[in-house]
Order: sequence, then structure tokens, then C-alpha cells
Amino acid sequence: MAEENKTLVTEFVLTGLTDHPGLQVPLFLVFFLIYLITMVGNLGLITLIWKDPHLHTPMYLFLGSLAFADACTASSVTPKMLINFLSKNHVISLFDCMAQFYFFGSSATTECFLLVVMAYDRYVAICSPLSYPVVMSNSLCTQLIGVSYFIGFLHSAIHVGLLVRLIFCSSNVIHYFYCEILQLFKISCSDPTVNILLVLIFSACIQGFTFITIIISYSCVLFAILKKKSEKGRSKAFSTCSAHLLSVSLFYGTLFFMYVRPGSGTAEDQDKMYSIFYTIIIPLLNPFIYSLRNKEVIGALRRIMKK
Repeated sequence: MAEENKTLVTEFVLTGLTDHPGLQVPLFLVFFLIYLITMVGNLGLITLIWKDPHLHTPMYLFLGSLAFADACTASSVTPKMLINFLSKNHVISLFDCMAQFYFFGSSATTECFLLVVMAYDRYVAICSPLSYPVVMSNSLCTQLIGVSYFIGFLHSAIHVGLLVRLIFCSSNVIHYFYCEILQLFKISCSDPTVNILLVLIFSACIQGFTFITIIISYSCVLFAILKKKSEKGRSKAFSTCSAHLLSVSLFYGTLFFMYVRPGSGTAEDQDKMYSIFYTIIIPLLNPFIYSLRNKEVIGALRRIMKK
């Protein structure tokens, strides 16, 4: 009978960002607008890259893949949150909860490796410009993107597989706005030590490896830029790389705080702020960070609008 009771929890309740009734509609409007701009920005960038032949280069192929990952990240979390703002029923089934975490985790991990690939692309383009067309062939670019997505799907599948072994029997209330894995551990009736340890190890390894690789790549790029005699060449290289580095800093900064800081004792509301940043704000900012100072993207947009 005790075992039977342990399997009773088949759905969870998401408390959301706040339980204040007066804030639900204003928050809905704010996050709906953010989500709309996010999807228009990312899908618009993908369409622009696909439509304009001038942007059919490795750098923009990777940028389009990053935009798709950002759109997936936002779509895995925001729609359910928007529904909950206007609904009194904040229930999410166990299957939907696992699926939500899976798609979010896949997109976030994929983004880590896409940022590495983009850093490598800039390294080859600036440090070995003559060999760039040979090194960054179409087949290699496709393989790098495929591997990035495969690792993302595999990494998330491992954690979801381990989540299935946990039993949820007492509380089904998740004090969060989406099915975040650390919050699920808190309400589990079984011991989540193995799960927590693997989240910490995988997060430290993936984020540590990708972040260090990116820093090394851009350090080499920086030295190569400083050696350039052409002021115009330096300016263009700095403009491109500064956009990449800004995106990397925002993305890794929040992820490190969330998943690679054991026992930090950070307040729950502060955790929510970190989560909002990497699930909603970064996907909103990325297409604009990469596009606003990019003359090639702006030129492509003008050509499309003229047509």
C-alpha cells in the first residue's frame, strides 16, 4: 500500500513568478511582448539568412542555428508561463513536465556547443584567413552543427532518464515558473543525490570545457587583431567578436550561477531571476546583439525590404 501511495503524484502545480493577483495580467502582457519580439527576432534572422545568398557563409549558418536554439529555449518555457498568468489552474502533467525540461535542457546545451563552434569559426577566419574556405567547408559546418544538437539531445535525455527513477509522493507544488530540474529534486520523496551529483558534474564539465575553449579561441583572435596593420580590419574584427563575447558573457554568467555553485544558499527569488535571464531574456537579446552592429545583416535586411 505504501508503494502504491508513492506513485500517486502524476501532475505538478507551478506557482509561477508571483502569487499576487494584481500582477498576473501586467506580467502576462510584458512576457507576451517579450516572447513575440523573441520569436520575430530569431525566426526573422533565420529567414533572412536563408533568403539572402550573401549570408550563405559558415558564420551565418552557425548564427541561424543559434537563433533556432534560442527560439526553442524560449518556446519550451514561455507559452506555459503565459497560460498560467491568466489561468487559475497551474497544473502540469508529469509527462509534460519532463518534456518541458527535456526541450529546455537540449536547447541550452546545444547553445553551449554552438557558441564554441562560432568561436572556432572566428578563430580560423581571423587567424588563418587564407585557409578559411578549405577548413570551414560546408560538410564540416553541417557536421559541427549536427554534433552540437546531438550532444544537447543526449545530455538532456540522460537527466530525464534519471528523473524517471525518482518518486514524487508528498508534495506536487513546484515553486517555480517551469519544471526546473533542481526544483524537482527538492520535492522528490526518493534520494536525489545521484541526480544532483550528475547535474553538477555534467554542468561543470560542459560549461567549463566550452567556456574555456571559447576564451582560448578569442584570446588568439584578440592577439591576431592587435597585429593587424589595417585600422578598418581591426575595427571589423573587433565589432564581430565583441558581439560574440557579449552573448557568451550573458549566457555563461547566469548558467554558472544556477548550476555550478554548490551550496551557495542563494534566495529562491534570485534563482528565478537567473532563470528568467537565460530562458527568456537571452533568447530575446541574441538576435539583436548579433545583428544591430552587423553591416552584412543590415544590408541583407535592406535588400529584402526593397524586394
